[in-house]
This record gives sequence, C-alpha cells and structure tokens, in this order.
Amino acid sequence: MKRCLALIATTLLASVALGQTIYQKTQARPISLGTSGGNVNDATKTFCCSGTLGSLVTRGGVQFILSNNHVLARTNAASPGEAVSQPGLVDSGCNIPASDTVARLSQFIPLGTKNVDAAIAATVSGDVKTTGAILTVGVPSSTIATPTVGRRVAKAGRTTGLTCASIASVNTNVKVQYQIRCGSGKKITEPYTNQLLINSSTFSAGGDSGSLIVTSDTAQPVGLLFAGSSTTTIANPARDVANALGVTFVGGANHSVTCPAAATTQAGRGLSTVELERGTSAKEAHWQDLFQDDAIQGVGVGEDPDNPGNAAVLIYVEEGRAHGAIPTEIDGVKTVVVITDRFRATGWNESTEQRSCSQR
Repeated sequence: MKRCLALIATTLLASVALGQTIYQKTQARPISLGTSGGNVNDATKTFCCSGTLGSLVTRGGVQFILSNNHVLARTNAASPGEAVSQPGLVDSGCNIPASDTVARLSQFIPLGTKNVDAAIAATVSGDVKTTGAILTVGVPSSTIATPTVGRRVAKAGRTTGLTCASIASVNTNVKVQYQIRCGSGKKITEPYTNQLLINSSTFSAGGDSGSLIVTSDTAQPVGLLFAGSSTTTIANPARDVANALGVTFVGGANHSVTCPAAATTQAGRGLSTVELERGTSAKEAHWQDLFQDDAIQGVGVGEDPDNPGNAAVLIYVEEGRAHGAIPTEIDGVKTVVVITDRFRATGWNESTEQRSCSQR
C-alpha cells in the first residue's frame, strides 16, 4: 500500500511542479467538464482509480454528469448517493476532501445489460456549469450525430486532453476486458455490439474513460469513450447512451472545435450508404464465426485504405496471440486486419510510470 501511494504522490508532485494540465487540476467552482473525476470510493489497499467527467445531461429538469459505469459506479459496485469528485483520486494523492464533491451517483447501467458502459450523477448546485461547457471544446451541440466512417471527431479527457482523429469503423462488435475492483480483482470480458472505433495511438489513454466524443466540425455528441488499446479508442454511440439512461444532452448550437495542429491529418473519403450497407451485411453474416477465434477481439465496418470509398470489414486481432486463417475478403468485401493489444476499460495506452497505479 505505502509503495503504491508513494508512487502516486511522487508522480503528482512532479506534475504540480511542472504544472498539472487543466484537465487534471482542481477547478474553481462551477467546473467545466472533460476533466479528472470519479467515485470517491474507487480505491483499494494498493490502488486508487479515476476517469473523466464527460458531459452534462438532463432528465426531468435535473442535471447530471455523464460518464462511464466503471468511472462513477465502480464497475457495478456502487450505491446511489455515493460522492463524485473533481479532480479524481489519482490527481489528489488518493485523498479527496469533502469540498471536492461535485455530484452524487444517481443511476448506472449494469454492464452487460444495455450495450453501454454509462452512469450519471446528479450535480451539486453551484458546482458544475449549467451550460454543459467542456474544457477546450466549449458548450457542445445539444443534437446527437450519427457516427460515420471517416467523420472527424474530438474529445477532451483527463489524461490526453484535447485530441482529434477520425472514426475508423462503425457497427463494430468488440470484446472488452474489465477488472472488477480498482487495480485488482477478477478480470472479466464484456461483449458489445455496434460500437464506434477510432484508430489512433494518441487519441486516448487510461484516465480518459467517460469523455464525450463530439464531431469536430459541429461539436455534436457522437460517442461516449469507455475503452481502448495502444492504437484504438472504443466508444458507445451517443444515441444509445442517451436512450439507455433516458437523458438528453445539455448544449447549444453547432460550432467547430479547434483541434491541435498535430491532428490535422486528412480523413478518408468515407462510405456511401450503399457501401456501408454492403460492408455491414458482410460483417453481420460472419462476425460470430470470426469471434470463435479467441485472438479476434473486434469486427466492424470501415474503409478500404487501398481503395478509398470502398467498404472493408475491419478485424481487430490481439497482438502476440496465435490465430486461425483470416479470409482476404468476406462476401466480396475486403478484410483489413488491425493488430493491437488487448481492448481494456482501464489502463490502456499508458506509460510504465502511469501503470504503477490505476486510472480508468
């Protein structure tokens, strides 16, 4: 216990000396979202965990912070009323004063029940901006966008801040690994269908769980980030999250997000309705057979990199694991194999120092 807490303290003291990022430090109240936060009880004897307070939603005239089940509800273990803090435990040496509470857990969707990893916490009056402002994104649009292949997106999260990329695959079925307690306990794998995936080594890392992904040209909610690997980010479609919780997004008019200069790479051409349907039909006909191979952890619909505008079935294979033969095409649709490490809901794409103690 002392060793891990010491590592947290050392890391944080170094961060403070250099200046913690705006996504990690304590904010003056009322706070903007896209910031460090989580359940104040999300700790074990050797670890403490946090994620991102993603966005503001409303239901029945009440405003809530939206994030993941595994950030706000301790992976199905929490009870309504538990405190949610800003910043999270990992950014305060695992010690949260009562004054850091900005919300209280209201509802979570049990993992494996509605195809989302989502939870909401009722805001404490005066502690969260009622406009729904997100750090460096601004007030998001109040209207939800449908994820499409090649669409440019942005997010603000606790660990990697403001990042931009493009959607690589949609209608993607994935297997995601969870750990039932913070940094310890049994590991379980949860299946999800029809998720959106972003192939980028810099778009997210552990601690960004719960971030709202928006379209970069209109700031419309498009996904709720909940897992990833060193090369990939996985998100629940925003519409599925809103429907599961019965909420609407708090926001305003459409506007663009100013992306970092390093994120100005060109997106693909995207898929026409005909090509999307062609790729989806092939994927739906064969994903269950492909998932019989334990090394395959994702199957979705994307764009053929060699023939822009043409659909491809993207097959995500876990790095370092032997796998069976993968066909070069399925029902006339090309397959593209993406090799990556395991899809995880915690601790992905982090440095060795960060892995010393857990982040969501």
